[in-house]
Amino acid sequence: MKVHFIAIGGSAMHNLAISLRKKGYQISGSDDEIFEPSRSRLAKYQILPSATGWNPDKIHPKLDAVILGMHAREDNPELQKARELNLKIYSYPEYLYEQTKEKIRVVIGGSHGKTTITSMIMHVLKYHQKAFDYMVGAQLEGFETMVSLTDHAPVAVFEGDEYLSSPIDPRPKFHLYKPHIAVISGIAWDHINVFPTFDEYKKQFARFIELIEPNGILFYNQEDVVLHDTVKKASPAIQKIPYGIHPYRIKNGQTYLVKGDQNIPLKIFGEHNLQNLGAAKLVCNQLTVSDDEFYEAMKSFKGASKRLELVARNESTLVFKDFAHSPSKLKATIHAVNNQFPDKKIIAVMELHTYSSLTIKFLKEYKGSMNNAHQPVVYYNKKVLEHKKMEPISQEKIMESFAHKELKVITKQEDLKQWIKSQNLANTCLLLMSSGNFSGLDFNAFASELLKSKH
Repeated sequence: MKVHFIAIGGSAMHNLAISLRKKGYQISGSDDEIFEPSRSRLAKYQILPSATGWNPDKIHPKLDAVILGMHAREDNPELQKARELNLKIYSYPEYLYEQTKEKIRVVIGGSHGKTTITSMIMHVLKYHQKAFDYMVGAQLEGFETMVSLTDHAPVAVFEGDEYLSSPIDPRPKFHLYKPHIAVISGIAWDHINVFPTFDEYKKQFARFIELIEPNGILFYNQEDVVLHDTVKKASPAIQKIPYGIHPYRIKNGQTYLVKGDQNIPLKIFGEHNLQNLGAAKLVCNQLTVSDDEFYEAMKSFKGASKRLELVARNESTLVFKDFAHSPSKLKATIHAVNNQFPDKKIIAVMELHTYSSLTIKFLKEYKGSMNNAHQPVVYYNKKVLEHKKMEPISQEKIMESFAHKELKVITKQEDLKQWIKSQNLANTCLLLMSSGNFSGLDFNAFASELLKSKH
C-alpha cells in the first residue's frame, strides 16, 4: 500500500505514518513545518520529507490513499492535485476507521478524562499481553507511538476527540469511529470556535451515541447531570450503563482502591481519576479482563503524560504538571491535590492558551474554578492573542471572570518564574496547568532548579 500524508508533521499524523510504516506500507509526506519530536521520529523510520513545503509532484495515480491533516488548508496544492486525480482522500479519523472496520472498536469520548481512560485500558490490555490496536492523545510509558494498527489484533481502542476531522470535513472525529463499546466521561463546553453555544456542543455527544453500533454498549458518568439527560434521550437499541467513582481510601498521601477487605495501592490519585478508573474497569471487563486481572495491572499504572504528572519533589514540596485548562479540569485537578495532600498549601498556576480559554465570551465559565487553591495564578501571553488575531483581554477582565479575590494575573514568562521563585514553597504543592507550555517553559528543568534553590 502506498499512502501519502498531507501535513505529516502533526502530533497525530506522524504517529499514524510511523504505525503504517511499521506495518509495511510505503509512506510519503509533506509539511510546511516539522518540529521535534516529530522530526526525529520520522527520520528514524526514514519517512521525513527531504524538504519542507508542499510538492504536488508527490501526488500520483499509484497512491492508494491520501491522508489529510488539520494543519493543511483547503487550498493546499497537494490536496487540489489529489482531487484532480480522483484519489481516495481520508481524514485522520476516517483512515483509522477504514483500518479497523472489521474489529471490535472501543471509543472513549467526553470533555475530560478521555486520554486517561484510554491509557488505563491500554495499560491493562498490554499488561495481560492481549493484542489490540489503539490511538491515544498522549505519549504513554511503554508505548513507542500514540497510534498502532495491525492486521492481527481483534480490538481497536480509540480516544474519541470531538474536534473537527479535517479542513474539508467538519464532522467531529469521534463521529467517524462507530464503536461497539463506548464511554462518555462527561460533557463540559469546549471548542467555542467550532461549537459557539453549549447546546450545539451537547448535540455532538447525542450524535455520537446514535452512531454506536446496534446492540452496542455505552458506559457513562452517572454524576454528570448534562450527560445523564443526554443519555436518557438516546436510542434504546444499545445498552446504557452508568459508572461512578471507585471506592477508595487515602492514607499518608497514598490512594488505595477498596475492594471488599482488600486495599489495592495506586500510583495515581484524585476522584476524577478514580472515576476514570471506574469506566476503564467496565470496558476491560467487556474485553474479557477479570476484576482481579484489572486490579493487578492498575497497581503499576503511572498515568498519561502531563496528567497530574509529578515533575519534582523534596521532603515538603511537590511540583505537578497537568493538562488541565478548561474550567471542569481545573476544578477536578485542584480538588484531587487538595484531597490527596490536605495539609499542604496549593499554589495553582494555569495558562490561558486554547482558543476557547482566550475568548472573552467563554471566560465567565471559569468562575469559581480555582476556588480550592490557596493561591491561584492565571498566566497568559498577550502575543498569543495577537498571533491568533483575537480581541485583547485585560487583567481586570480575568480577575472578574475567575472571581477569586487572591487571584494573581501574570503575562510574561520571566515574571511568572520570578514570582514562583519568590514564594515560600515549604509544605506546598505547586500545580502547573496548561494545554501549552507557558511560552516554552522547560517544566522539568524549572522544577529542579526551584527545589534545589529552596532546599
